[in-house]
Parts: sequence; structure tokens; C-alpha cells
Amino acid sequence: MHENGARSNGHPDLSAFEDVDFSEAEVRDVVVVGTGPAGWTAALYTARADLEPLIFMGPEPGGQLTTTTDVENYPGFPDGLLGPEMMDRFQEQAEQFGTDSRYGTVTHVDFRERPYRLLVDGETPIYAQTVIVSTGASARYLGLENEQRLIGKGVSACATCDGSFFRGETVAVVGGGDSAMEESTFLTKFADKVYLIHRRDELRASKIMQKRAFQNDKIEFVWNTEVIDVLGEDAVEGIEVIDNETGETYVMDDVTGFFLAIGHTPNTGPFEGWLNMDENGYILTEGATTYTNVPGVFAAGDAQDDEYRQAVTAAGTGCKAAIDAERWLSEHGEAEVPKSETDRRPVEA
Repeated sequence: MHENGARSNGHPDLSAFEDVDFSEAEVRDVVVVGTGPAGWTAALYTARADLEPLIFMGPEPGGQLTTTTDVENYPGFPDGLLGPEMMDRFQEQAEQFGTDSRYGTVTHVDFRERPYRLLVDGETPIYAQTVIVSTGASARYLGLENEQRLIGKGVSACATCDGSFFRGETVAVVGGGDSAMEESTFLTKFADKVYLIHRRDELRASKIMQKRAFQNDKIEFVWNTEVIDVLGEDAVEGIEVIDNETGETYVMDDVTGFFLAIGHTPNTGPFEGWLNMDENGYILTEGATTYTNVPGVFAAGDAQDDEYRQAVTAAGTGCKAAIDAERWLSEHGEAEVPKSETDRRPVEA
């Protein structure tokens, strides 16, 4: 179990709940946490099952797709559409069937027993009979000002999503692990040249992934180098780099696409200490289901998927989570709200 954020004795810290009055808190059958493709799909399915889901949009409503321009690989949209527009359509459809969508972030949870206690923005209390966690993951960026400004305008953290926009161009990939090798190799399907920039002189990637990249004539390795700026006003027009051995800086002005392949961080902090996670913080689910180790709590989308990270796969797991939650509720029914918090099971010592 990934236990960052838990107390030293291994149990979650419930101090945020101490001064919050739950006596008048809403009680909902389904609370969906997060509004990317997984969250909105889970909301749509549970709404159509007359479960009247409540969904909280989180700090980044719409998730990573809101930073994507044209989405051309989602089935049913042969002409493509903008990422933010896609998320608007997901929201409209979910709300059409009765989803209660609200701005706010679930910051704390108490999963000792049902109905589960949630805190929104650290203060608003909610009771949930079931919870669907679809908080997604955030791509890691270098943190450069112009890099952030040009996300969706030549800067990307998903070659599968955006590679086809760079046909015949020169792009750069930053990273040294398997993801960087895979992304670089994939980009050679479209780009004429791919620079693979790594800050050291050896890779972390597996030998087989390295071999594939080394054998690809379109990939040029740039060793002991870091990117210090992304150039361009409305689109990427080059990158500035520094040679870590000589301290020399120079501009790679033929680069029109800049891809980050340095990993993702799952947005699962509020659930640490409650839900089983892998060493990187991705929620572990049971087999082919969306069940977590906590009964009545389900996980979908990039919060539990570190392999595919696509809109269509996220939506698929959102569907699965909704069906799992519906069936689980049908079998277990609604738990009675405790008359007072002293009736709740104490945190184990």
C-alpha cells in the first residue's frame, strides 16, 4: 500500500473532520470525484440508472483533455474536435440525464464505514453510499514558463494524442525511461526527425526499448543536455538547451514540437492510507473490475491506469465503475447515517 500522507502508525489522519458538523450533510448514493472522460462517463451511466449522482469537478475540470487542441482519435468524431469541447459535450450529456455537477475538490475522506464521509474544499460535508474515484493523473512538466504557455500549441505530454500533427516536422522528446523510448519511436511514424534529449549519458529504459530507439534512423540522441526554454509566441519555434558538461547553451531552431516523457503523477493524494496503491500512487483495482480494497469505493481512469492513459480507455473504465457501483448498491443497499460520530467505528490503534 502506498501510505504517503498517513500517520506514522499507518492510519489516515482524520483531524480535518474534527470541527465539521455532519448532522445536516447531504447523503448521496453515488459521488463521483473528478471530471475527465472517466468521471463524466461514470456520471452518465449512474444517472441513467436513476442513481442521481453528484460529481465534483476538482481543481482541473475536464482533466488533461482541456489542455489538448484537436482530438482525432476518439471514435465517432471523424473530423475531430477540440479537447475542451469534447469535455463540454460529456458534461452536457451527463447533466441531461440528471447528474448534479458542482465545482469543488474532495480534499479529505473517511472510509471507515458507510455512508462514507467526504470533505469538499476542506469544509463542506457530504455522505456517500458509494464513491467513484476518477481524479486522473497529471503529466510532469519541466516547469518552464514558456513550456506551460505553449501547452497545446506544440508542447505535449502525449505522443499518441498529438503525434500526427507533426507530419514531416522535427520534434524533441525529453526523457530517459521506457516512456521516452516508446514516445520517440511512435513519433517517427510522423516526424522526419526526433531528438531524444536526456540529461545524463545513459538511459533508465529497459534494454529492449533502448535497442529499438537506437536502431531507428530518425531518432537522434542528445546526451547530457537539459531544456531551459521553449521558444515561440503562438507555436513552438525552437528550444534552448544547455550542455551539462560544458555549460554551453544553444538553440535548436528546427524543433516545432516538444514532447515531455518524464512520467505522470496520479491525483490520488486524498485517498492515501485508505486505498491500496502501487509505489507510484496509482490505485490498485481487483482483476478486470474497478473495485478497490474498500467496499463500495471504485476507481476509474488515469487514477488507476498508468499504461494506456487515453480518453477512450478512461471512458471505458468510467462505464465499468458505474456498472460496478450500481450492482454493488443493489446488493448491499443504503447504510444508515449514524446518529452521532461517536457511533462510528474508531480508527484502529
